[in-house]
Amino acid sequence: MRIASFNVQNLRLRRQNGLVHLDGARDSDVAVDVGPDAMALDGADRQLTAAVLRDADADIVALQEVFDQATLDWFHDHVLLPLGVRPYPYRVCLPGNDGRGRDVALISRRPLDEVTGHAALTPQALGLTVDNVPGRGVAADRPIFRRDCLMVTTGGVTLFLCHFKAPYPDEAGSWAVRRLEALAVRRLIERRFPDPTVGHWLVVGDFNEPARSPGGHERAVAPLLAPFAVDLLGRLPEDERWTYFDLDSGLYSRPDALLASPQLARDWPMARPLVLREGLGRETGPRVGARLPEVGEHRPHASDHAALVIDFRGL
Repeated sequence: MRIASFNVQNLRLRRQNGLVHLDGARDSDVAVDVGPDAMALDGADRQLTAAVLRDADADIVALQEVFDQATLDWFHDHVLLPLGVRPYPYRVCLPGNDGRGRDVALISRRPLDEVTGHAALTPQALGLTVDNVPGRGVAADRPIFRRDCLMVTTGGVTLFLCHFKAPYPDEAGSWAVRRLEALAVRRLIERRFPDPTVGHWLVVGDFNEPARSPGGHERAVAPLLAPFAVDLLGRLPEDERWTYFDLDSGLYSRPDALLASPQLARDWPMARPLVLREGLGRETGPRVGARLPEVGEHRPHASDHAALVIDFRGL
């Protein structure tokens, strides 16, 4: 089984004046990504997004920042398939809590045995206390996940697909939200697997962890790290693990994650992630290596994140 994870940066279907188009890979938080000139690159962005997925050629792809099911289906039918990508007949995008429609989604060539969303889950429902999680935005009776934690079982593995709170504008408060999200994912795994060291599960997605934690805190996602899970990116040399480049700070980081159960890691000791950076803008610098030829300085690009791919042969 070949599994990929990719934050596709604001994939949204628009219908305006009888025309249908996809938003490009842009956040509209910088001047160059706003206005008619920026919109003119939207189609080229999405061709590059599809090209990365074509090259990943995964059986299952966990996606972040997809607006809704209609967007996912249209992208699949009108962009992926015309590029020659083998079809993904099983597609899921459940409504989440983002408020701007940036939900998690999944496409699969394998039948899905179980699909469960947790967007409405509260700390109370999971028996989590928020007293020892300092910071704003943490409440016992409010949804835990800023998007969702989508649990999908197929082919003998259970995926927990996440996209945690971004580390801005309040770094300390955002850290607290991500810590609670990490605790909640761990609790969901423990409920599913009474002994989490046994069984095949994988946490995938965008943890939104910055290159440096605020205020000297440990990583917000520490509850999901060793010894609870195995960070599969740790199987790569340290300078090859990065998936994101922050233009403002000039820092390379790895918010994107593949965390395997101890059993899954033991059973596939040679499985090493591939970091597909071919769709990143040229402004990211020479560390990217080979790029798709259509990639521009800032845009067009496939996303501001690299894609992660890993093979579990025989699963």
